[in-house]
Amino acid sequence: MSDQKTVPSRRQFLGMASSAALIAGAPWPAMARLDPQAAYAPAPAGASVAKVRIYPAIGICRVGGSENWFLAPEVPGLPPMPEDGLFKDGGERIKKQVQRFRVYAFDAEDQVIGEVIGDEINWGVHLANTKANWYGFNNPLDNGDLAPGLPSKKRNQYFVSNADREENLLIDGGARQITGASTNADGGDPAYRFEGTFWGGQPDAIQVGLGQLRTDPDGRLLVVPPDGVSDSPSDAAITSFADNDAWHDDWCDGPVTAQVEIDGQTFEAEPAWVACVGPNFAPEIPPITTLYDVIADMNVQEGWTAAPALPLSFMTHIYPTFRRVALMEWVTQAANLRQGWMSIGDLGDPAYVAQLANPDPANAALRQSVFALFRNPDNLSDTAYVEEQVKIPYMLGDGVNFDGSPLQWFQFPKLQYDMLRAWAAGDFVDDYTGQVAEDVVADYSSFDEIPVALQPGALTQAALEPCSGGAFHPGVELTYYLRLKEMYARNYDTTAEPFRIAHGDRPSLNQDLGRLLTPEIAFEGFNGTPPAIGPQMPGDLTRWMGLPWQCDAFSCQQVLMQQNFPTAVWWPALLPIDVLPEPYYTAGLDETLTDEARAKFFANRVSWSRGVAGIGYHANASYWDGITNMITLWERMGFVLRKPSPSGDVFVEVEHGNNLEARFNWTPSQGMLPN
Repeated sequence: MSDQKTVPSRRQFLGMASSAALIAGAPWPAMARLDPQAAYAPAPAGASVAKVRIYPAIGICRVGGSENWFLAPEVPGLPPMPEDGLFKDGGERIKKQVQRFRVYAFDAEDQVIGEVIGDEINWGVHLANTKANWYGFNNPLDNGDLAPGLPSKKRNQYFVSNADREENLLIDGGARQITGASTNADGGDPAYRFEGTFWGGQPDAIQVGLGQLRTDPDGRLLVVPPDGVSDSPSDAAITSFADNDAWHDDWCDGPVTAQVEIDGQTFEAEPAWVACVGPNFAPEIPPITTLYDVIADMNVQEGWTAAPALPLSFMTHIYPTFRRVALMEWVTQAANLRQGWMSIGDLGDPAYVAQLANPDPANAALRQSVFALFRNPDNLSDTAYVEEQVKIPYMLGDGVNFDGSPLQWFQFPKLQYDMLRAWAAGDFVDDYTGQVAEDVVADYSSFDEIPVALQPGALTQAALEPCSGGAFHPGVELTYYLRLKEMYARNYDTTAEPFRIAHGDRPSLNQDLGRLLTPEIAFEGFNGTPPAIGPQMPGDLTRWMGLPWQCDAFSCQQVLMQQNFPTAVWWPALLPIDVLPEPYYTAGLDETLTDEARAKFFANRVSWSRGVAGIGYHANASYWDGITNMITLWERMGFVLRKPSPSGDVFVEVEHGNNLEARFNWTPSQGMLPN
């Protein structure tokens, strides 16, 4: 059952505030912000179709155990929003995020004509999970001497022959086709389900679902993800955050193709890719660097797209980064207490944000002082580890395996940092409107309001912006290979559009690169087998991620370093670290409490993963308990969503499966919740 809503209202996006006064202190609303570099010229009236393309170029589904679902974002800058505003189904099951794909027609001059809808589209998708057949994860293989790639062995290497590995370890959902309008609308037709076998050569083989296909009333493709299930047929122990033998999960990925019939002519669409990954537990808080930022940076560095022209737009090029920095305080204590170790100013003050948006030379010293607080990715010196440590964002990086490496800390993509540099130099225009007028936010409150010339690029941007752009160890959804040109069709065909994954043609989903995967083999291949960093086959993108996926989700919470403050984190925008729980939020609104007491509740945070490592007087509360328990407890975790408060909007953890207020009649008079 779908509970999608086609046009969420601005009020829903701003937290359902009951009056304008309640949002007066929140200068960072969710706003539609489209990348102007991704715009196409509109075709003239009557133009003939010369080619068709599928969008988004890379789509993202998110697993969930519920049968209910909502659509993935289609307007860049606006989060997904289920119809009822909730990301669970009323029990403890997380709703699925479904990716919708569309086809657009272009003329011979590569000008966009418009979207193709109806029965003339024949969609094809091939999904697979090949994690158990891949190599273990140690660290990214592309960082050179700064953080040398560590060789890794095959997972489940006791299956020696390729035949045994293919039979036991490849979960191949197969290729499926679908056409027409509202096909398989209720999801009950087995012809459109993806299913494969794990442990196929053993008596205790397991059938693993990898999702299904549907179409909407206009014939657009809907890719419905699987349930997020992980299991071990032999009840193997969990021994690693990323590499657990005899385990499977149901993350999957693969190509999306289409044949399109237009005026009696058949077109092969420029294909796309879809990946089914984990939930985004803070869907209204974007990561400080997104996957879109990472790939856009690669496109610019390779000369496939142009860098934004100067002067920049504050709202288009600078606002998103500052907004993400400001919202980090709701998902990590280090950012919430940032003023204790960094004088960045009050990012919750609209007047201060207006200062940041002012390019006047009188503000130059302020801009330079704030810019200096961001970690400089160009500083790769022997002393960078210390010089760049306590900077924005205080997150770990790709090179955590190497003490003292500058890559031990999160690094911005060059393009994102260069735009901040231009801002600091005053090379931008002030198009900030103070408290952001209603009509500005409403420009693109739904996809249909976006001009056709901007729609194709908007779909790809909207799909990738909620995804984490680092650090890649291995990451949240996908990993470091997406910053490498060899992964993209444009590297092999200059007419291919940027952002499109290169499709491989190996005879098998099994890719045998020898006993040890090294950086050289990953990039160059082995004994005639093509390289791993190159054209991709079904299952190739998700195979690098943790197995099972839930273990890495718990493992990468707080990271205790030698210093005791602040506490370094990994990916708080998708897997929160410290949150304002709903009972505290309720207490903060309780007018029977003193102002001081209410302020304490609003200011306090608790661990998002509380209870996963064990609870009770004699709980082990260990790391290993935690990454094991998360396999079954992940759907109990809460979602961080925007809510109104008297002093401005706040972000509150809701739908937590162990809500003490609901289950045990907790009241504020009982004091703070335990961590």
